Amino acid sequence: MEQIQYDAYKTGRKMYILEAAFEYFIALLIADAYLAKLTAYVGMSDAMTGILSAFVSLGCGVQIVAVFFGRMRSVKWFVTVGHTFNQLLFALVYLTPFLPIKTEHRSIFMLICLLLGQVVANTVHASKINWFMSMVEDGKRGVFTANKEIVSLLGGMLFTFTMGNIIDRYEAKGELEAAFLLCGFVLLGLTVLHTVTMLVSKEPPRAVVKKGTGVLALLKNKQMMKIVLLSILWHIAQYATAPFYGSYKVGALGFSMALVTGLTAVGSLLRAACSRRVGRLADKYSFAVILIPCFALWGIGYVLNAFAVPQNGVVMFALYTVLHAVAMAGVNSGTINLIYDYVDREQRVAALALQNSIAGIVGFLTTLACSTLVDHIQQSGNVFLGISLYPQQLLSAFGAVMMLLIALYTAFVVRRIKRPTQEPA
Repeated sequence: MEQIQYDAYKTGRKMYILEAAFEYFIALLIADAYLAKLTAYVGMSDAMTGILSAFVSLGCGVQIVAVFFGRMRSVKWFVTVGHTFNQLLFALVYLTPFLPIKTEHRSIFMLICLLLGQVVANTVHASKINWFMSMVEDGKRGVFTANKEIVSLLGGMLFTFTMGNIIDRYEAKGELEAAFLLCGFVLLGLTVLHTVTMLVSKEPPRAVVKKGTGVLALLKNKQMMKIVLLSILWHIAQYATAPFYGSYKVGALGFSMALVTGLTAVGSLLRAACSRRVGRLADKYSFAVILIPCFALWGIGYVLNAFAVPQNGVVMFALYTVLHAVAMAGVNSGTINLIYDYVDREQRVAALALQNSIAGIVGFLTTLACSTLVDHIQQSGNVFLGISLYPQQLLSAFGAVMMLLIALYTAFVVRRIKRPTQEPA
């Protein structure tokens, strides 16, 4: 493979940092309490809102198609056009209340836009990650990823603070539709900025995809499948809980959007403060080692949420936010960088696609199964097996058990995987 001159991609690395930030802002507006506020307005249940939130995971299931683009000499236009289209669909979600369609059809339209948007986004995701990450030297991935996250998190904190307060103000005046219209136009503006970052970025020469290095070869690779299993377990824990937290916070716990934004800001600050330190440690000791305490902290956060009720919800979710933020400083980048640590260069696109596809489908099916449980408990007056509780408390307890298993699996299985000998980029 042609030697990559990394100095020639300084602008590309800067664009990657901005690209990730704009994509993060867009993701914030179509998730958690923001999505829950919109779905509540059009009359969706908590269970249905959870399923919509899990479309992020279901969309990951199509990443496997990225393998078929593995022999493309350039993926720049394929990625750019795909992302622009998917983000326009997300903007349409917020513009749904203003479209000339019947009220009873709005939920269906939102569902189609979210699902199709996630499908398209994930079709290009693995190729985009490989494109941008190929501009970063292997020994500097931890610190670079941390810097990228810091910009996204600090920018996201200001972004959510502004948008949360705007939504609260419009809602207080009884003009919630105006807030949704503004969110739609903000998403359109972010789409333009995101597209520009990709147009400006150059694309390094791609690794040649050799025969015998595709999906079938990866499925037979026991080392790789150990990493895939880790991702599956993590998705089960995450998608049994997170998709239902947004409606829980703005519903049963009675959080205002300002409070939700405040907690998000605290989490962003903490995660940003920890990211570079965690990145340096990962570069020094490996991402597998760093992931162990991160998963453990996340599990403790789930334990706290298992006891969250309206009387103590603010305190419990605040503590969860702190633990989750510290954990995500390592988990978010670690789960991607495991691929770059343990998979040969020419197999990375296929490996990312395979991992995200399998784990994504499992994550969505987990949410689908849990939504039935949520509906059952709520229809029973928030009682389960004779115990009075909210469904999110039960799901949090399940998440805590899963995180304990994941931490142990990482320590005794993933950490012992041998790294392949990499050829120079």
